[in-house]
Amino acid sequence: MRIGIDLGGTKIEGIALDEQGRELHRHRISTPQHDYEATLDAITNLVHLLEKETNQNGTVGMGIPGTISPATNLVKNANSIWLNDQPLTEALQDKLQREVRIANDANCFAVSEATDGAAKDAHIMFGVIIGTGTGGGICVDKKPLIGINAIGGEWGHNPLPWPRDDERPGHACFCGQHGCIETFCSGTGFTRDHKQHGGKGDTAQAIVQQALQGDALAEESLLRYEDRLARALASIINILDPEVIVLGGGMSNVKRIYNSIPERWGQYIFSDRVDTRLVPPMHGDSSGVRGAAWLWPNT
Repeated sequence: MRIGIDLGGTKIEGIALDEQGRELHRHRISTPQHDYEATLDAITNLVHLLEKETNQNGTVGMGIPGTISPATNLVKNANSIWLNDQPLTEALQDKLQREVRIANDANCFAVSEATDGAAKDAHIMFGVIIGTGTGGGICVDKKPLIGINAIGGEWGHNPLPWPRDDERPGHACFCGQHGCIETFCSGTGFTRDHKQHGGKGDTAQAIVQQALQGDALAEESLLRYEDRLARALASIINILDPEVIVLGGGMSNVKRIYNSIPERWGQYIFSDRVDTRLVPPMHGDSSGVRGAAWLWPNT
């Protein structure tokens, strides 16, 4: 049995999968805010609950909103800041008395979709999370490409490609730079841009709904977003040349972008034709936690 844990800023989700990837049990709890020790205990208790409910022991994989530094073995780059600079892997292994595999949550999303999801037949795939922030993960033959610095796929903290004059220098990003893809292509960035152009709507979903109802400002905001996302993904295709790009996160629910983005990205891609497919996730919101379980491909 494989156990997957998705450690988010507000919730921790756990899933147990059998050898064929079928769901045996799932459970979700709240994340203890700003409390590292309580977070460790919550994860440990969740693993034990899943094993009790299934009456089986399992391997444990976990996705986190950051990564483990190869240099220090401590957490880095986590939005849940109480995890940063902590020996998360070692601490959980001590509590659970077994090896624990930890990966970035976007990498887990990519692993899930590459293993038995929307990119299961792809040699190279790129998994994208466009929600509150922007995350990315690369899989080659179903295996995540982590990189020597453990930042493989972190497209969101590169500058927006081919910027327009009114996009320079761009907004400040939490990483310390300006004009990062994340500040434009996340759901947060989309909402901010709409408000700056005089629009109303507290959520990306509300703005998209306004566009569908014929609101001119919302439609203009969505068109700007589509062009920016097309440029950002075109830069990935120019480097990786993946067969499939799978979108996840809140903005992946905007159905029209699966047609509008490929219609736009060709002008930015260094090729006479583009066969890369842009698709929604097969496993939806479950992909991250399933991918964490699949960090153990063979048991």
